Amino acid sequence: MPPNSPHPPHSRTSHASRDFDLLVVGDANPDVVVGPLDAPLAFGQREQLLGTGLLTLGGSAAIMACGAARLGLKVAFAGRVGDDEAGRFVVAALAARGVDTGAVRIDPGLSTPLTVVVTRGDGDRAILTAPGTLAATRADDVPEALLGDTRHVHAASYFLMPQLAEALPGLFRTAHDRGATTSLDTNDDPAGSWDRDGSLGLGALLAVTDILLPNAREARALAGLPEDAALDTVAGQLASRGPLVVVKDGADGALAHNGRSTIRTSGIPARPLDTVGAGDSFDAGFVAAVLAGHSPADALELAAVCGALSTRAYGGTPAQPTWDEAHEALAGPPSATPPTAAAPTTHRNGATL
Repeated sequence: MPPNSPHPPHSRTSHASRDFDLLVVGDANPDVVVGPLDAPLAFGQREQLLGTGLLTLGGSAAIMACGAARLGLKVAFAGRVGDDEAGRFVVAALAARGVDTGAVRIDPGLSTPLTVVVTRGDGDRAILTAPGTLAATRADDVPEALLGDTRHVHAASYFLMPQLAEALPGLFRTAHDRGATTSLDTNDDPAGSWDRDGSLGLGALLAVTDILLPNAREARALAGLPEDAALDTVAGQLASRGPLVVVKDGADGALAHNGRSTIRTSGIPARPLDTVGAGDSFDAGFVAAVLAGHSPADALELAAVCGALSTRAYGGTPAQPTWDEAHEALAGPPSATPPTAAAPTTHRNGATL
């Protein structure tokens, strides 16, 4: 279990020469979250009444940035929105949650992305996105100076931004050259190709990614393995390509694999009100814990707690925990198991499993 500490990760381990602990690169948009819908979605101009509806900040990268800021990190965000009401909503929402928005580019010609999330009572959801500026987001939307002014760079929604995706290996190499670590949450691939033809350069990106943070379904798809493949096998295959692989597995917890050994956590019990953004809050918890000096096993515990606590309210950001809240929820017995199958080893990023 991570040590109970009243100090957030920034105040404990920040580098005085860097203005930010974390730079997040990727998608930001309004989410319209409605549900639960427990019947088929009806067309034919039928109106269906639902229990809840919420307009909130969305986008995997934006939710992760807010979660990290809530945990005490100094966070900057780089991305692109439109010159419209939705874009102004996004920038204001990020700033209100303590995220620096100086690197958010305003596109005069394209609209801000918009997502409608339809939830079901079983925790599943459908996601409908109008991409707007996402496809136009590219490398020069990320100020080069920021790559040298942060301790860690995180990218999300890889497949939604093909121009940025092709440039990410170079951006991550620059981050490494300037002393920063890197992480990636690809999220879903709407096309279902998962870069198996190599056209986006995912292989080159994984080679310069320190932490890969997929969910179980995404991990199997990225590895090109069947849906029933054991997660140990899946994570090990992905870890052989470079990164520490941290797989989110919903109610079954999470695991981490460094290419030689696996650790697991079952998380904490939760009765989720809404799981939108839980994986992004998990990402924020894991990165914050690593930057605070926690071991991967302890970071896995804290990340699972951050994901679970974020489900206490509708939307991805309203219930994200503080550093103290996350540690208070870890007051019970530790649930991370010892490494399996191999002795502890040091990963490329210096983390020991």
